[in-house]
Amino acid sequence: MQAKQIVARVEELVKPLCEQAGVSLWDVEFEKEGGQYMLVVTVDNPEGVFIDQCEQVSRALDPMLDAKEFDSMPSYTLCVSSAGLSRRLKKPEHFAAFLGHTVEVGFYKPVNGAKQVEGTLISYDDGCVTIESGGQQTIYEPKDIAAVRLAVEI
Repeated sequence: MQAKQIVARVEELVKPLCEQAGVSLWDVEFEKEGGQYMLVVTVDNPEGVFIDQCEQVSRALDPMLDAKEFDSMPSYTLCVSSAGLSRRLKKPEHFAAFLGHTVEVGFYKPVNGAKQVEGTLISYDDGCVTIESGGQQTIYEPKDIAAVRLAVEI
């Protein structure tokens, strides 16, 4: 089973578990970090995520991952956690939910001399991100964007 297939199948399994725990599924990732594979399930709740909710999802999902369909997966560590304040926006629905909020856009290499910009998220269209900063709107192409995160405003 390839990483994309693993992610898709885990998403199917974990969505109802998240609902039972009173949280929503934000994201699922299966990636190699150093020499270890990580299966990361990220959850969200407008009122905040509590550790017992993460534990409930983890304990319910863990035995499901022992099913025969996952036998070909390399050994991994399961992590269930909150999306957090500076959550990464990856999916179109993430961007739609945070239009008008302040975000940080990180680049693979400097764009106009900067490795990162901060501004108001104006739109998201097919991977292109429009940010308003200093009264000027700029569209950034997906090929340049390493990550988009919510900015933590204090």
